[in-house]
Amino acid sequence: MLAMVAFCSCAMAQPAKAVLDKVAAVVSNKGGVSANFSISSNQYGNASGTIAIKGRKFKTSTQSSTVWFDGKTQWTYMKRSNEVNVNTPTEGELQAINPYNFINIYRSGFTFQMKTIGNNHQIHLTSTSKTRQIQEMYITVNKSSYVPSQIKMRQGSTWSTIIIRNLKKANIGDATFKFNPKDYPEAEIIDLR
Repeated sequence: MLAMVAFCSCAMAQPAKAVLDKVAAVVSNKGGVSANFSISSNQYGNASGTIAIKGRKFKTSTQSSTVWFDGKTQWTYMKRSNEVNVNTPTEGELQAINPYNFINIYRSGFTFQMKTIGNNHQIHLTSTSKTRQIQEMYITVNKSSYVPSQIKMRQGSTWSTIIIRNLKKANIGDATFKFNPKDYPEAEIIDLR
């Protein structure tokens, strides 16, 4: 009986992983992608803005801040204080800022379940490690285009919801993902690494 349960769980995970692989292919356009997003979270607050992504690199812009990530270093410009914080973000921090970070983390350390809701697949990911910052995620994906429209994630007991709109393929240069101090000559740079 245990073997049958294990077989059924594995069989259910295969289609979910295949859907996420197709989503990864859409989001991992060689030249990059851009989209509009809004986030709602008790931990991170509410914000909306734009995002540009190319591989692990991204740039987000909201009314209060701009964040650049070149795959290793993150720069966060806070408009109100005219400060730029420089750090090396954790997985959880990256997921909160870059809704497409799940493309990099779903491949290991999560179990999958999937159900169909209207024209969408909803994939539920659960961490196999209690020490992982992101314990659970729900990713809603269009069944025909494989474009994600919503990501809900749980860190500890806090849920965050990210809505994604207008995903488009783009041709984005690598300089887009690095902070250029010449563009912010008056900003105070604080290195937190």
